[in-house]
Amino acid sequence: MKWWQWSRRRSGPPQSRPEDISCREIVLIVNDYVEGALPVDEREAVEMHLNLCDGCTDYLDQLRISIELTGEVPTDPLAPEFEEELCFAFRSFTRP
Repeated sequence: MKWWQWSRRRSGPPQSRPEDISCREIVLIVNDYVEGALPVDEREAVEMHLNLCDGCTDYLDQLRISIELTGEVPTDPLAPEFEEELCFAFRSFTRP
């Protein structure tokens, strides 16, 4: 299924409860969700959240678009000095 077939719009405010999975948790596990690596109960919690949260659904859609546009990312590890340089660049980034 392509990202545009999966996307759907809901109306009204999110109705999740505090004991449900949070947006922050979605961001942390969304890659595992996309790769099908989550246990069934976590996957179901993510899907319930996505049914209620436009922001997280948009985030997932953007991730799927990025994956589709970039193809496979090599799994070779980065050289430690390059990884450190990238982390420094991200930490020091400020929005205009």
